[in-house]
Amino acid sequence: MFINILANAIDMFDEMAKTRSFSEIATHPQQITIHTAMVENQVQIRIRDNGKGMTEEVKARIFDHLFTTKAVGKGTGLGLAIARQIVVEKHHGSLKVQSELGQGTEFCICLPM
Repeated sequence: MFINILANAIDMFDEMAKTRSFSEIATHPQQITIHTAMVENQVQIRIRDNGKGMTEEVKARIFDHLFTTKAVGKGTGLGLAIARQIVVEKHHGSLKVQSELGQGTEFCICLPM
């Protein structure tokens, strides 16, 4: 599940780089930040990027089975649906997303100890 979230962020950065100049990228480098913490008997993992963010419509559907924002042949729409299933159903945790257009996206994974 971690790899899927990271791969999605990297794919988004690759897509963004096609429309940005080298100087724009150098001035505002692409970043993925991972924070971990113990919060009330849970392990919390936050994965944040400083990419383009998501619309409310996309954010509402990202965990839907077969939903993808990628071009035909690039995504299956299974990754985040399966990631959520693993976290919630198998480990009784939570997987939440916060995103703002132009500001980036953060996934928060909480797993019980």
